[in-house]
Amino acid sequence: MFIAVRLSIFVIPPVPLVWMRYGTALLALIILMLITHSSWHIDKKDRKLLVLSALSGQVLSIVTQETGTMMTSAQTGSVITAATPAFMVVFGYFLLHEKLTAGRIASVLLATIGVLFVVFDPDNFTVNPLGGASLFVAAVTWAFMSVLLKFLSKYSVITVTFYSVLIAFLTLTPYGLYWLLSSADYAAMASPSVWGSVLYLGFISTTAGFCLWNKGLLYMDASLAGLFMFFQPIVGTFLGWLLLAEPVTLYFWIGFALIAAGVVLALRGGNTTAAEKLARHHRDCLDH
Repeated sequence: MFIAVRLSIFVIPPVPLVWMRYGTALLALIILMLITHSSWHIDKKDRKLLVLSALSGQVLSIVTQETGTMMTSAQTGSVITAATPAFMVVFGYFLLHEKLTAGRIASVLLATIGVLFVVFDPDNFTVNPLGGASLFVAAVTWAFMSVLLKFLSKYSVITVTFYSVLIAFLTLTPYGLYWLLSSADYAAMASPSVWGSVLYLGFISTTAGFCLWNKGLLYMDASLAGLFMFFQPIVGTFLGWLLLAEPVTLYFWIGFALIAAGVVLALRGGNTTAAEKLARHHRDCLDH
């Protein structure tokens, strides 16, 4: 995704790029809904929660992430957004009553240090204050969305992803159309690297990526799922080496080992079981 954004962001600005990305993804999601016979129904009591998760994650988080990356660098974006799992631990504890153990806190710290080893380069690391603030907002809002999605786990992953992307697309449509009619450089957009990037962002990063992420959240605590985000800079660095001939140093392997160790450490602590969640839910109801 980061490579696709780099190939297109200076032709299509962040907000229109996200809008076009979601418009493309909607086509794939509609086909998936029809093929899998997924239900289109969302209970009325859950609709506000779905809108809130979409606005926080699919709109605010993605737009601020791409804006912050454009204003700083992909490296800076990787470092700052690595804070997402830490916020997922916090939100998971307060909103979902998940375990907050010393092991989970240590695993987040260990994996964060690993990310720094993978992507940090003092000679190329620059932080634009506004860009840094945008990336920080992206980290917090994505963590918040991921925790909110746990409350929608009774619905099909494809259904939740479809409506989330639809809400985000409609929210961004006024500005997207304005840009398309007033500022778009159609000649530059006709480049295969640009429209190919948009298709990749829509079909792979959004449709496949969001569905798999939402599905993964069904199987484990949000605080544990967040740790898998630390593999993003690993994949990004590997693809940079494979596709862009960017060097891979010893620090990469040290960072990879620390990230893997952090994830294993967290998983050894286990999930919050369904029985524990049910008991805590009953206890909270009695308290109120």
